Amino acid sequence: MRAARFHDWGASPVVEDVPEPAYEPGRVLVEVRAAALSHLDLTVSGGSFGMRPPLPYVGGVEASGVVLAADTLEPGTHVLLRGGGLGLLRDGCWSERVCVSPKAVTSVPADLPADVAASFFVPTTTAYVALHDVARVEPGEEVIVTGVTGAVGSMVAQLASHAGATVTGIVARPELLDQVPEGVRGMSLDDAAESAAGRSASLLVDTLGGGGLVGRTRWVRPGGRAVVIGYVLGTSVTVDLPSWLLDDVALLPVNMVRQERRAREVAPQLMERLLTGELRLNVERFDVSEIAQALKLLQDGRVRGRAVVTFA
Repeated sequence: MRAARFHDWGASPVVEDVPEPAYEPGRVLVEVRAAALSHLDLTVSGGSFGMRPPLPYVGGVEASGVVLAADTLEPGTHVLLRGGGLGLLRDGCWSERVCVSPKAVTSVPADLPADVAASFFVPTTTAYVALHDVARVEPGEEVIVTGVTGAVGSMVAQLASHAGATVTGIVARPELLDQVPEGVRGMSLDDAAESAAGRSASLLVDTLGGGGLVGRTRWVRPGGRAVVIGYVLGTSVTVDLPSWLLDDVALLPVNMVRQERRAREVAPQLMERLLTGELRLNVERFDVSEIAQALKLLQDGRVRGRAVVTFA
């Protein structure tokens, strides 16, 4: 069967033939229908992350598929593959079939499209936890969301709108404005600083990170808060403490590793909202042969929504 494996840290994955997994009692054999590509995959493959599988390893921390054999699940059951060290401590999901621990398997509705099933968990649950558990968003608030055309940013904007907030979504380039979710005011990053000079917003949800983070917190009024989710523009920021104290904006981190149990609690309702069309997740599909190119697009911030690979 085909799989995408990393042979060296910092290198691109190689699509190659590997032995098929055999079913083992007590485990679950799954045919993978779609496998997600994530920034976590890029972080792990860089080799400096705190968790990394032995080389060579099959990448991929998330996928969806159909059960072929299991002790407790009927063949044909549609499932999400996530957890159990997949792609972090052992081979992941970028292969045509996997045999995994039941702890890594969650049943999903059969009518949830495979590409959505493979990629919905992180953006929807991260957005929900960031807004409702960390920021505690209230109806009537003015919320600014950076990276609003990304998977997490788009979901934050949609959920904030549904919660009764007025939402402004920030895009990196003007040509992305037509991709801003319905009901959200779009604005380019270059125009945002001038527009936000009045500091009327009470909440910033930042998916960008990097050195400009502190500057973006000044879009929020004193006493407001900035929830930090991502770091696609860089992993470091310098804080001038006197200025930060004067600005009086709380920096709140979203640690989804610690929030995994909460994420699993809210995932079923979020799946239902995707099925009804209340929430929309944009997905870009690639053949597994295009995985290196897809990862580069992801790294450069040029994927609309989430990226998945298929093996058809």
